Amino acid sequence: MIRLYINPPIGTVRLQALCASAITKLYRELLTSGGRKSRPLAANTVKHVHTVLRKALFDAVLVDELLPNNPAERAKLPRVQATEPGMVWAPAQLRAFLVTAGDHRLFAFFHLAAYTGARRGELLNLRWRDVDLDKPQIHITGTAAVIDRQRVEGTTKSGRSRVVSLDPGTVKVLKAHRARQDEDRLKLGESWKGGNAYVFTTGWGDPLFPDTPSSLMPKLIETHNKQNPRGQLPHACLHDLRHIHATTLLLAGVPVHVVAARLGHADPAITLRVYAHVIHEQAATAADVFAKAVNG
Repeated sequence: MIRLYINPPIGTVRLQALCASAITKLYRELLTSGGRKSRPLAANTVKHVHTVLRKALFDAVLVDELLPNNPAERAKLPRVQATEPGMVWAPAQLRAFLVTAGDHRLFAFFHLAAYTGARRGELLNLRWRDVDLDKPQIHITGTAAVIDRQRVEGTTKSGRSRVVSLDPGTVKVLKAHRARQDEDRLKLGESWKGGNAYVFTTGWGDPLFPDTPSSLMPKLIETHNKQNPRGQLPHACLHDLRHIHATTLLLAGVPVHVVAARLGHADPAITLRVYAHVIHEQAATAADVFAKAVNG
């Protein structure tokens, strides 16, 4: 964010000369021509730029005392239009997909994504030390991404770690995945590159790049549809597994704050906003639920 979007336009401006109007202008320019080949940047990307800049200037105010106040706090952010999740599979469709993925060496990745609602990068950052199959739970501490074709790791989107509980079936899947990984490591011997750290790796032990599971999912859907012409799965992307997890829990009556904690939302209000259509669907039946409870 700093190298691509902040330093080029305002990196040479003295801190004391940086005002809210200059930052607002920066955001407008990024929205119109801040991307590659002067293409517009997405509003969400500009919002991330604002987050980085605001934090840096916050440190300049409180930590180093270089500024009396934070100009980024007064800058005007572009509006980000809220969008509801797209097509979400029904539970039966998810089961059908996982059956097709069952023979693939990364089956456990898709299963864990669906059964925990974790983000792609969070699962790719997961180490075996973060997995407790006795409690059972996983500890999500960071995320993995790609910048300039290099795999990098950092904090989660909210900046906080979290613990996500596992069901017995998922424990069984992870145990089988670990046994298979141990077999691969023993088979390759010194050719194995990744040690015993990461839960999800390539066939030779290196940590996975994010594009690997994302590009694999449509291929598995295509395979399923060829094998099941009467039970076609609609197109879905990897992130949709997260939406399936959240939607299924909310429709089952799991409290919003519990779902938010599993998803890693910093505030349940985010969950309410993203899944407003599911909440409204539940609200329509609330009167009947209360009447049945009181009337026996």
